[in-house]
Amino acid sequence: MSPTDLSLDLEQLGRQRPTIFANTLTEVIFCGSLLISMLMAEYFISGFNIILPALSLSLSIPAASQTWPASVFSLVTGSFLLPMGRLADIYGAYPVFTAGLVWFTLWSLVSGFSTTYEMLIATRALAGLGPAAFLPTSIMLIGKTYRPGPRKNLVFSLYSAFAPIGFFIGIITGGVTGQFLTWRWYFWLGAAVMAVVCVMSFVAIPRDTKQTMKENDGRVRMDYWGLATIVPGLVLVTFAITDGAHAPQGWRTPYILVTFLLGVMFLAGAVCVEGWVASQPLLPFDLFKARYMGRLTLGLFLAYGVFGIFLFYASVHIANFMGASALTTAVWFAPMAGGGIVLSVIGGFTLHLLPGRVLLIISGCGCVVSVLLFALIPDDANYWAYVFPAMVGGTVGVDVTFLVSNIFITTNVPRHRQALAGALINSVLFLGISFFLGMADLAVSENEKRMPEGGESHKVAFWFATGCAALSLLLFVTIDTGKAESGLTVEEQVERREVEQAK
Repeated sequence: MSPTDLSLDLEQLGRQRPTIFANTLTEVIFCGSLLISMLMAEYFISGFNIILPALSLSLSIPAASQTWPASVFSLVTGSFLLPMGRLADIYGAYPVFTAGLVWFTLWSLVSGFSTTYEMLIATRALAGLGPAAFLPTSIMLIGKTYRPGPRKNLVFSLYSAFAPIGFFIGIITGGVTGQFLTWRWYFWLGAAVMAVVCVMSFVAIPRDTKQTMKENDGRVRMDYWGLATIVPGLVLVTFAITDGAHAPQGWRTPYILVTFLLGVMFLAGAVCVEGWVASQPLLPFDLFKARYMGRLTLGLFLAYGVFGIFLFYASVHIANFMGASALTTAVWFAPMAGGGIVLSVIGGFTLHLLPGRVLLIISGCGCVVSVLLFALIPDDANYWAYVFPAMVGGTVGVDVTFLVSNIFITTNVPRHRQALAGALINSVLFLGISFFLGMADLAVSENEKRMPEGGESHKVAFWFATGCAALSLLLFVTIDTGKAESGLTVEEQVERREVEQAK
């Protein structure tokens, strides 16, 4: 039966297993490779902050350079998402996804053998190219494989839940290896898990290179002008914002000003190139023509920035001001992992019943609660009164937002732009965290200068995040994404309109 037939049972199609899978086991392995890859990307971000003190002593990392092994990974990943997404749109998801996994596994393993901090920074930077390849293609694979409907909702629910689970596992593993083994085992254990994921992907990921290249027929090409302007622009601006608070003279440090201005110039050039020069822009402006797309992207940028501030400064407050150990801190973050699992189960079975606006408002309220509670937290705070509800708010904020945006964006773009959609989603995530965490860090640094006697100057970061969360909530109130119900794909909608016009 043609998908344009009005009698088509879209609800049944939205629930059944895609025909590309021979059996349920293949589908489980397919989903497992995508979910665990997301988990491991978060693992290598969160747990690294736990092992950093021991690692700094082992490799004699100067205090001024200790932020770089942690931040260079996210910086490289966020900057290369768009070109990697374009490669997947050209050659298919399979080669880019699997190559990213293998590359990530290799350099994560090598990181465990680092003998100098320069080597560690280099291996972390190279490892960052792996998630830049497999994160957007993960979303591409889900978006292309599953039709709009409950089954797709469930897979995306699980995918979004594995981010906080990976964050939690990273913290636990970092605490255990740092306290009982050596920091090197943090990398080796992660590389071992990634090796298993590589095998799973080789078994279950559909070989789509020939089909993708046939569908594109040369229509989709790499935008080298965009590559030459967007990537260096993002790297330079993010570097300046991230390092500005720690530079010898802050933002008055010459190299911070130079890199920031150069980055702005590159990004300004990227706008001109993408708008008027490039025939196939790396980030085409018409991607934002879908209703609410621009507003949603800005709201996501703010919400993910709030989440980044919450994760970092909540850890700082719990460890430094509440006196919790590394393992206790990890346990206190457990509600985020548990909440992610609960939300994935509930969301997978009810997402098609609830309006997207209601879900976005709920997530926006969760963001506000998570940082507002830490802004107001007293010195003798009770865990259950402040920390626990903040953790619940944090997981509601990021999980629901990530879930709704993934489904809305991938459902509203054609097949040949699914990887670009995945790159956009993850770019907003990584760059939002880096940008707003840098801004919060700058605010805290300036506050410390005015309060040389010390105190809880870090709380200015939570107040800044509260303002950003409130703004994202206001944006979410004005967005109506509808329900994530079973329906036609973008291509099928076009085909139906053509059939109706022919009549």
